[in-house]
Amino acid sequence: MLQSPSPTRRAIERLPAHLRRYVVDQNPEAYTPRDHAVWRHILHQLAARLKDTAHASYLEGLAATGIGLERIPSLDDMNAKLEGLGWCAVGVRGFIPPAVFTELQSLGVLAIAADIRSHEHIEYTPAPDIVHESAGHAPILANRRYAQYLKRCGEVGFRAIASVEDQAVYEAIRNLSVVKEDPAASADEVRLAEERLRAAGTSRRYVSESTKASRLYWWTAEYGLVGDLAAPKLYGAGLLSSLGEASHCLSAAVRKVPLGLVCTDTEYDITRMQPQLFVARDFDHLFEVLETFEASLGWKRGGDHGLEEALRARTVNHLVLDDGLELTGKVVARIPARGLLAPGLATALARVEGPVQTSRHGQGGGRPWPGEALVAFGSGALPQRGAFSLDLPSGLFLTGFRVGEHEVINLRGHQDGRPLDLPSWALLFLSGGLPSVAGGPADPGAWDAWFGDPSALSEGEAEAQARERKAAALPQELAELYEAARIIRDTTIPNVTELAELRARAGHYPEEWLLQAELNELEAGV
Repeated sequence: MLQSPSPTRRAIERLPAHLRRYVVDQNPEAYTPRDHAVWRHILHQLAARLKDTAHASYLEGLAATGIGLERIPSLDDMNAKLEGLGWCAVGVRGFIPPAVFTELQSLGVLAIAADIRSHEHIEYTPAPDIVHESAGHAPILANRRYAQYLKRCGEVGFRAIASVEDQAVYEAIRNLSVVKEDPAASADEVRLAEERLRAAGTSRRYVSESTKASRLYWWTAEYGLVGDLAAPKLYGAGLLSSLGEASHCLSAAVRKVPLGLVCTDTEYDITRMQPQLFVARDFDHLFEVLETFEASLGWKRGGDHGLEEALRARTVNHLVLDDGLELTGKVVARIPARGLLAPGLATALARVEGPVQTSRHGQGGGRPWPGEALVAFGSGALPQRGAFSLDLPSGLFLTGFRVGEHEVINLRGHQDGRPLDLPSWALLFLSGGLPSVAGGPADPGAWDAWFGDPSALSEGEAEAQARERKAAALPQELAELYEAARIIRDTTIPNVTELAELRARAGHYPEEWLLQAELNELEAGV
């Protein structure tokens, strides 16, 4: 008889192919006894510290999302509980591309970094790990209003327009997280990784929509406080999963300010604890700020604003024309019109560099066009086939020969008598308006099928090497000592003789503070 798929396998099978390729198996056997000790140490301390300082949903949410205090949770246990909340979780390796992360989140999927921080960085690590992703993000999903916010926040981040420099910053953050968690990394390598991140941030020509969206996410979902400004509660995953931040954030050293749209203009530094945090009145307050920000995006505004955002981004984005047709490509030029043609639109012609993909309702069709596409704004009509001439209210005059649905040749044009340098062979579209200009391709799956980069898979060489070094850094005897401590703890009546022998063997590793802490706890309970 065929076995039904596990909860995690069901979650993975529901994902579109372009997202599935970033998913990895959790492989619980790969966790060392010290890894489980790291988890236990952090979770027990967090549960004690957060009992009175976290949002009321947190401690209840641990159990409600399949997370225990004693050992690293399995994704199957988590998914068995998350299904009832309308969410699921899948394993990934380290930092995944922002567009992948936000699309997963918009679909109600938690991307859980399968690795766990080293015991050297038990207080805080800039690298994504299972402590942060599961014990930080999952418990608050038990609050359905917050869970709705997280999905909406993912969709807004997914639709925001990212710049080419945003990619450089992502690569620098990913590199820093790998270096920080690599036990073989030298001080010079760490310094260079930090300098690379600073250089990538400095290279930004402007603050993109995507950067602002990431700041909103950071100051709410990652480092948010909620409630009374004088005595707020923790709900951000970065605070809930960090022993250091959980204590530091409520101290007088951290300035507390009311949450507002200003958070999207406030930078953050992942390499240090935050000197200022934003406090939401309640979870409804999150939606108020999110909706105000969303209304400012090219995704919602379209028109000239959206074109300008896409033009300076120099990245692949998509335009939505007034008949619902979507064009994916790079906006490379915008020719102004004589005056306003539609609300928010005073553009005569937009040029989109190829490859260009057409789609409707997010469903791409056929092979992408290799050349350039032009969108002429205004009312007009083209013949099914043959010669045409268009005299548009924008001052634009175009002539050519239509050979296909949108394909034209011998294209010529001028605006108010001034000749335009146009491609002689292109796709030509007419649109009365421009409702939306949004980040990334309209059909990410179809675009990925043609242009996806297999080297961008989360199972990167650097992350794999760092994991191998971490595993090799744990001597076999030391692993056996951690496992022996766990066995004694799981015994109903601890064997005093065995515990004494274990303490004697552990004396060979006086610098192994986590093992010493485990033994101190066991001895205190005898």
